Amino acid sequence: MNYNLTDPYEIARYIKEAKKSTPVKAYIAGNIRKIDMTGYEHYGEISATIIFGEADSVFALIEKNRQNIKRYRIENDRRNSAIPMLDLLHIDARIEPGAIIRDNVIIKKGAVIMMGAVINIGAEIGEGTMVDMNAVVGARGKLGKNVHLGAGAVIAGVLEPPSKDPCVIEDNVLIGANSVILEGVRVGSGSVIAAGSVVTKDVPENVVVAGAPAKIIKEVDDKTKSKTELLEDLRK
Repeated sequence: MNYNLTDPYEIARYIKEAKKSTPVKAYIAGNIRKIDMTGYEHYGEISATIIFGEADSVFALIEKNRQNIKRYRIENDRRNSAIPMLDLLHIDARIEPGAIIRDNVIIKKGAVIMMGAVINIGAEIGEGTMVDMNAVVGARGKLGKNVHLGAGAVIAGVLEPPSKDPCVIEDNVLIGANSVILEGVRVGSGSVIAAGSVVTKDVPENVVVAGAPAKIIKEVDDKTKSKTELLEDLRK
């Protein structure tokens, strides 16, 4: 079934209708040859094996074969999850360990996603953009080219309460650490959001805003540009 993941109502429908998943990884030691592994993804066939599958199915296999199992260990990282994680293997970007990126996210060439960043369904990360440590890009949030989203900053998602307008951060914007961009706000290209700001309304191009709520304090000048310069080497 097709869903329009730019629409919050469609995302909600997708989550509602998705088959919920509790995948597990089971390490099992015992008389493996006597256990029927048909239909299971497993590795090892003599005295130990590793099984991947849904929790209920794997636990049923273990219970059925307790007489042939000496010991086992279960690993899992989610429960009744509706949205899988994004397949990162073919993304032309730098993605560091510990980033959490949901499926149906677009990450363009040369982007950098740092440790602990969270990017939710329907978001888009532009070419050369950096999402710094522990920053959050909520559902449907859009970051343009060469944006720097500072550590701990939040681009609010637009799912609940629903709104037709996602957060849009245009090209070459710098958002300081621990800032918050509220639902539906658009930040114009070349602007700078000072650290710790709370942005509640649209920001025009090439200005500096600060405060909670954020207000324009000046236009971007050469001094501002020198302090907010992005390093190309970090995107290689």
